[in-house]
Amino acid sequence: MDLIVTGRAIIAGSATGLLLVSTVPISFWGGVHPTTGEIIDQRHDRCGASVAGRIFAFPDEIGSSTASAVLLELIRIGKAPAAIVTVHRTPILALGAIVAEKLYGQVLPILQISDTSFGELRDSERVRILEDGTLYRLDD
Repeated sequence: MDLIVTGRAIIAGSATGLLLVSTVPISFWGGVHPTTGEIIDQRHDRCGASVAGRIFAFPDEIGSSTASAVLLELIRIGKAPAAIVTVHRTPILALGAIVAEKLYGQVLPILQISDTSFGELRDSERVRILEDGTLYRLDD
């Protein structure tokens, strides 16, 4: 395992998966289909891709408190990202992850990293996030 970055665990947890990297902010409300996990915002750079089971990296969330409900539903039905990596805090999505942990006992890690570190992420790389906020590149 090669260390890519150490960040701040907004929601501590561990996850392994393929990165889905976006360079633009996203709203889960209207931007991600609530039953499939597909990105449906036609203006988004990853439109058509699925967040389900991926480690979804994007710079920031876009408003609407209903986004937390969309994330909560995705977690409930097993179509959520394996983890979220962002540059800015994501209080709306963090709320959805916190409620999912309380209601369903499922942890969705959210990791905040620097803008410089975000630039080191490569789409489709296999990575692991640990509870301490470290993100490693896995050798295949």
